[in-house]
Amino acid sequence: MHDARIDALARQLVRYSTSLKKGEKVLLDLHDVPDSIGLALIREVRAKGALPFLRLHQGRLTREMLKGAGDEQYTILAKHLLAEMKDMDAYIAIRGGHNIAETSDVPAEKMKLAMKHMRPVIDYRVKKTKWCVLRWPSPSMAQQAGMSTEAFEDFYFRVCLLDYKALVPAMTALKKLMGQTDRVEITGPGTDLRFSIKGIPALFSGGNYNIPDGEVFTSPVRDSVEGFITYNAPTIYQGIAFDGIRLEFSKGRVVKAEAGAKTKQINRILDSDEGARYIGEFALGFNPEIREPMRDILFDEKIAGSFHFTPGQAYEEADNGNRSQVHWDMVSIQRKDWGGGEIRFDGKVIRKDGIFLAKALEKLNG
Repeated sequence: MHDARIDALARQLVRYSTSLKKGEKVLLDLHDVPDSIGLALIREVRAKGALPFLRLHQGRLTREMLKGAGDEQYTILAKHLLAEMKDMDAYIAIRGGHNIAETSDVPAEKMKLAMKHMRPVIDYRVKKTKWCVLRWPSPSMAQQAGMSTEAFEDFYFRVCLLDYKALVPAMTALKKLMGQTDRVEITGPGTDLRFSIKGIPALFSGGNYNIPDGEVFTSPVRDSVEGFITYNAPTIYQGIAFDGIRLEFSKGRVVKAEAGAKTKQINRILDSDEGARYIGEFALGFNPEIREPMRDILFDEKIAGSFHFTPGQAYEEADNGNRSQVHWDMVSIQRKDWGGGEIRFDGKVIRKDGIFLAKALEKLNG
């Protein structure tokens, strides 16, 4: 039996998230997803008079390619992928997967090589196309979230089909406030951070780029970060799971990184290049439907009452000049049930224990 929520999701991605127009070309980049969502997207794109282009991926085959590909192969591949992207007006990626750790045994140097060659393709897509990226629900994701498959699917569609337009006034107010702010202070269990966001644009994401969505982001002045942070949400990067990450900063740079038994692995990632030890994004998350982490960053970075503080590449729309092949969104949750915490803008508390205090921002509290 066909699930009408799939059609609703395709409609939202085409008509709202990417706002496709007649004659525009869109690349549908599908990773391990059922035919039903691909069919719904193709039909919805054509209903708008736009042109769908299809690229399919399979996780185990991708892993095998990553393990053996070298410079010569990536040079050719990146050239063709970039040429393809330059022909597109929009990009919609739906990323499923039966095993979130599928690439965990790909050698680190191979992952680094792939990211180096693919960076220009990703940069062009982010800067030059209308794009949206989302996961697809699977039993593996349900297991990560500690939920039954059916309950997780209900959660997934509830989150993804959120009325993002209703949040726009409050997101706009938070964006304006961040744009007027110089000093930021964040305190909580294991965290005492200080940095500046002066002069760096803030932007909101309300269902336009990532689904699920719900964040306002900027970046710190590159050399301004001081103090330390302990991230209480679990994370996964390059197929490796990390818990309890702690970073210490001096003059913007991560001078000490710890992750328990994975300390060696985290430092290897942060040593990928010079920019990997500097922060490229600071964002406040507030999706009211997302409460608990599930080691999937497209969900976790939007958790109600959270923030993420991201080592690596800065977005050019909120640019602090940091460049890296790494962009690792690490999340800390500040609701009372996660230990609480405060965020101050220029000395004034704007969010306490995950709750925004200003009336203009109340809608972001869910």
